Amino acid sequence: MKKIKQILGLVTFLFYVTVGWGIPVNKSELRSKPTHLLTADPINEGDKHTVKIALLLDTSNSMDGLIHQAKAQLWDIVNQFTYAKCGTHNHLKRTVPKLEIALYEYGNDNLSSKEGYIRQVIGFSSDLDEISEKLFSLTTNGGEEFCGAVIATSLNQLEWGKNPDNLKMIFIAGNEPFTQGKLNYKDAVTNAKEKNIVVNTIFCGNYDQGISSHWKDGAVLSGGEYISIDHNRQVVHIYTPYDDIIIQLNSKLNKTYISYGQSGRRKLELQRTQDSNAQELEEAVIVKRAVSKSSKLYNNATWDLVDAADDKEFDLDAIKKEELPKDLQNKSKEALKKYIDTKKTERSNIQKEIQELNRKREAYIQKHQKEDSKGELENAMLRAIKKQAALKNYTWE
Repeated sequence: MKKIKQILGLVTFLFYVTVGWGIPVNKSELRSKPTHLLTADPINEGDKHTVKIALLLDTSNSMDGLIHQAKAQLWDIVNQFTYAKCGTHNHLKRTVPKLEIALYEYGNDNLSSKEGYIRQVIGFSSDLDEISEKLFSLTTNGGEEFCGAVIATSLNQLEWGKNPDNLKMIFIAGNEPFTQGKLNYKDAVTNAKEKNIVVNTIFCGNYDQGISSHWKDGAVLSGGEYISIDHNRQVVHIYTPYDDIIIQLNSKLNKTYISYGQSGRRKLELQRTQDSNAQELEEAVIVKRAVSKSSKLYNNATWDLVDAADDKEFDLDAIKKEELPKDLQNKSKEALKKYIDTKKTERSNIQKEIQELNRKREAYIQKHQKEDSKGELENAMLRAIKKQAALKNYTWE
C-alpha cells in the first residue's frame, strides 16, 4: 500500500510539472530569433524594459511634409534613447531600454476601404534598417482619415505585452477632424488607457484648430500630450566639422558586418540601401544614422555573426557553411572565430570613435543652434516621450 501511495504521489508530481511547463509558446517570438538562439531566456519578463512606440501617420495628399520629417528625424529620436536609463527595482542595474517601433499609415486612397483605409506597415520591431525601409516606402494619396479606427486597429493587432514597467505609447499625426469614421475615438482612446497605453496626438496645423477638431481631447482622455506642428516646415540641419569624418567611419563600420543565414545577404544590402536613402535625404541624416549604428540600439544578431556572437547561447556549429559568405566557407572553426573576434574589435574601435566625434558634434550644434531650429515632429515626440518616461522612472543622462 505504501508503494502504491508513493507511485501515485510521483504521478501527481509529474502531472503538475508537465502542466506547468505546458504553457503555450508565442510562435511569432520564436520565429524572430535565429535558430541557434532558440533557448529559454534567463531574464524574467518583469526584468525587461522596453519602450514600445506605435507611430500612426496620415498619408493623405497633404501629408508629404509629415512623411519627410519622419524620414529625416527617425535617427534623432533613436539617438536620444541611447542616453535613456531605466530600472525601477533596487536589485536592477539602470540600463538602456530596448526600443521597438511600429508603423501604420491611414487616410490613403490606395489602401483598402474594407480595412478603413488603414495599413500596418510594420509591427513592433527593433530592426532599425527595416523600420527605415518601411518609412521610405510610404507615399501619399487623398483619402478618408479615421483616427478612432486606426488607434483601435493598432491596439488589437500589435503585441503590447503586459509588463507594467514598459513604456507604451501611440503617436497619431494628421490634419483632419479626430471625429471622422464610424468608430468613436473616445472608445478607442479609453481602451488604450485601460491597457496602460498613452495616446499622444500631433495635429498638423493651427493649434486652436486642432483643439476644435478634438485632437486635444483625444490625447487628454488617456493622459497623453496634444501638440500641433507645422508639418511643411523645412527641417533645419546644422552641419559640423565632424560630419565628413563620421560618414567615412560609417563606410568602415559597414565592412565589419559578417552576414549569415538565409536573410544575411539581403539584410546586408538593406543596410547599405538605408545609408543611401539617408544620404540622399540630407548629408546630416546619414551622420545621425551613423551615430545610431554606433550604439547598442543598433543590433543585428539575426543576420550578423559579430552581433550574434555576443549572445551567450550562440553556437557557431549551428551555422551551415553555405549560409556564410563564400570567402569564409572553407575556414576552420578556429579561423572563423578569430576572424569574428577581429571584426568585433575593429567595430568596437570605430563605434567608439564615432561616439567621441558625436560628442564634439553635439557641442558644436548646441553652440550654433537657434532655439526654434529643431525639427517639428522630433520636438513633439521627444517632449512627450521624456515626460511620460519620467513616470516610469526613466531618466536621460
